[in-house]
Amino acid sequence: MSTSTPRSVVLERLAYTLTAPVLAVAPNLYPDSPVNTVVQLAGAAGIGGWALAARPETTGAGRKILRWSPLVLAAAIDTAAGHTTGFGPYGLDGLLAAAWAAAGCLVMPFSRHTRRSHRPALAAAPAPQPAPQPAPVETAVEEPVIPDDGADLLTRSARLMWERAGNPARTHIVTATPHPGAQHDLTLLLRASEPGRPITGLTEAAAAAAFGIPETDVTCAPVARQHGRQGGPGWLEVHLTPDANARRRKTPTPQERWTDKVGGPKGGAPGSELVHHTRDQERGVTFYRAKMADPTETPRIDLAKVCRGLGLPEDDSCVFVLIDGTEFLISAFDQPPLSQIFAATRELLTPDAKGMYVCGYTITGQPVKNMVYQHDKNAAAHGLILGVSRSGKTQFFAINMAAQSLDGQVVWLSTVRKDEKTSTLGRYIDRQGSNALWMARSLRAAKALCEIRAEMPWPHDGQPHDYKPGDPRCPYRQLNVYGDEFMTAAQDPLYGEFIQTDGDDLTVTGLKYGIGFNPAGQSPFAHNGFSTEMKDNLRQNSRPTIFNMGSPSATRKAAEGTMENAYDVPTIPARYSRTEGSAIERAMRGEADPENGVSTGGVAVIVLDNGRAVLMRSLYADFDTDLSALFPDEVNRLTDHEIAELEKRGLWFDWNEPEPRPGEFWPEPDEDEEGEGRSRRRSDGSGKGGGRGSKGGGRSEQIASPRQALEAIRSLTDA
Repeated sequence: MSTSTPRSVVLERLAYTLTAPVLAVAPNLYPDSPVNTVVQLAGAAGIGGWALAARPETTGAGRKILRWSPLVLAAAIDTAAGHTTGFGPYGLDGLLAAAWAAAGCLVMPFSRHTRRSHRPALAAAPAPQPAPQPAPVETAVEEPVIPDDGADLLTRSARLMWERAGNPARTHIVTATPHPGAQHDLTLLLRASEPGRPITGLTEAAAAAAFGIPETDVTCAPVARQHGRQGGPGWLEVHLTPDANARRRKTPTPQERWTDKVGGPKGGAPGSELVHHTRDQERGVTFYRAKMADPTETPRIDLAKVCRGLGLPEDDSCVFVLIDGTEFLISAFDQPPLSQIFAATRELLTPDAKGMYVCGYTITGQPVKNMVYQHDKNAAAHGLILGVSRSGKTQFFAINMAAQSLDGQVVWLSTVRKDEKTSTLGRYIDRQGSNALWMARSLRAAKALCEIRAEMPWPHDGQPHDYKPGDPRCPYRQLNVYGDEFMTAAQDPLYGEFIQTDGDDLTVTGLKYGIGFNPAGQSPFAHNGFSTEMKDNLRQNSRPTIFNMGSPSATRKAAEGTMENAYDVPTIPARYSRTEGSAIERAMRGEADPENGVSTGGVAVIVLDNGRAVLMRSLYADFDTDLSALFPDEVNRLTDHEIAELEKRGLWFDWNEPEPRPGEFWPEPDEDEEGEGRSRRRSDGSGKGGGRGSKGGGRSEQIASPRQALEAIRSLTDA
């Protein structure tokens, strides 16, 4: 087999041989000849080629520089010949031109390097062809050859790494797009190697292994169909973000922290996304407003986990949550917001045209309103106040009674035991007493007022009507009956059944006659004196207010017992205290925990009309000062007609009398059987209550003293 020299090589060598004498002679004989100008311009073009070849993003720079070197060297020889005298010492111009021609013929950059894959041409005689062999049976599907699509360097480099990994899941990289401002982050657009086949089996681990990055820095996303490009399961986007994830782990933004630590499946609010994050520097509070990504889901919030995810102290006195449908608000205060005292004023307590007055403020500074009557129902309003001792119930009594008095209403207050605050309130209201007998008498009189008012004629037409709050034609004032420690009074062995029965009747029938019942206690449940009938009427016709019930779980249970649906109920701790330092470090050093608690007295959960529970700080009435600034100048009383009717029934007198009047609660004994009658009265008073044996039977078993034990024995003996 013979070979021949390529024609381009022969022509290039001839060009070098013919050009060399011109380079040596032209500058010496014809300095101003156009030949010299052409040579110089060719050299300038060669220098420009060198500059383009030397760029960092250019590949094959050495080979390209070698291609342009003959032009640059020729211009250099021409310039040197023009500046020497004659042909130079020892004929230097001719020697340089000859050396240039010899180097060009030897290296031949234009021909040899533009045809890197050149092979010598074969002779004219055809080579013998081997005998055809049967095609082997293909056992595996070969990857199709991907034609060169003019991709950029980054895409070609990514393809090489992808092919080195074996084209995971039989996919091909269409494009590789770098992320702005990141050195290693990019997005790969993949498609299946075979058209019409979906991409299956591609995992983050496979993509991460191909590029040598952690699996957590790879995410896959579907590709939406775009104009000029297909989409669907045959396409896939792979995001490689090692730089962004490293920055996200060190200094995450609030949005990224929420997504990673709170909104994830194991976070404090799974399925949620942060809407915006704001800081109120003046009030010292940071707000995180979020919503559920799926609008059909209900927020499930673990406040302690949310605090840990956001890097906040797990402090129930400074971090609160407010839920509104699918949205919720996390409020993180620098200082406990409910430790602030809001003084009660007459302006705040004066009811408006709809009977609403400000009773306190929420954590966000919003005023909370309570009602002295139900404007929408055209009726009086009940009240339900719950809380343990020293939780703020009596303080709330004061502002509630002041608002009712400022609206021209009559107030009665009864308690089980006498104390300073209730005695002080007695100076500003119509009547006040401090034992179970007084409470039973007040409830009985209020119940009788329902019958009296049902027959009272109105002056405009002389006919009786139902109570209409705010109507100037109404001949009587609204009456509000308070029963403090109602739970204890309802379990009194002598008068408990009367208190329970009359309280039930008053909650049912009192509203249409302008009588509101306001019991207070430490439990809203039936086994503690609040029958289901009473609780339902109180809940529907009031805004229940629950102060601290002794523990967050008890407070939550009491609030849920007054709500139609079990909404999330805010927590009221025993004291508000900021978390200081590390409990572990104090334990290791043997130091005591800091005692910086602030009482939560006056902090309550009020259930609004829509069933939503709101945490508030009630207004503060200072009993150490004169409360006359909160109450009207004159005490509101019953009308003369009402008092006269009560006197006819024997219900209007000094209710502080220590013993019941004859026939007041039990029937009078027969004169000829005084002993037997006295025994029957005592038995009825402790248990049966004059014919109410169904409820009294259970109360007869409550023995609290030796005298009651003897009476119980006598009762059994008489039976």
